[in-house]
Amino acid sequence: MSDDYYSENRSTNLVFWATGQMAKGMLYAAVFVIGIGLILWAIYGVGLLLPEESKQAPSPYGALVIDTQVELA
Repeated sequence: MSDDYYSENRSTNLVFWATGQMAKGMLYAAVFVIGIGLILWAIYGVGLLLPEESKQAPSPYGALVIDTQVELA
C-alpha cells in the first residue's frame, strides 16, 4: 500500500512548524491576558467587600501635596 495520500515536503513541514509556533504564542498571550483580567477582577471583588466609609475617606495622597503660594512683587 502506498503512502501517497499524506506526504510532506520541506516547505510544508516549515509551514506547519511556523503555524505551531504562532499558535503557541497566541496561547501564551491569551493565558497572560486572562491572568491579568482575573487579578483585576479579584481586586474589584475585594473593593466591593470594603465598608462604604472607607470609600468616602479623604485621599491618603493629600499628605504628599505641598500647597504653597508664592507671591511675586
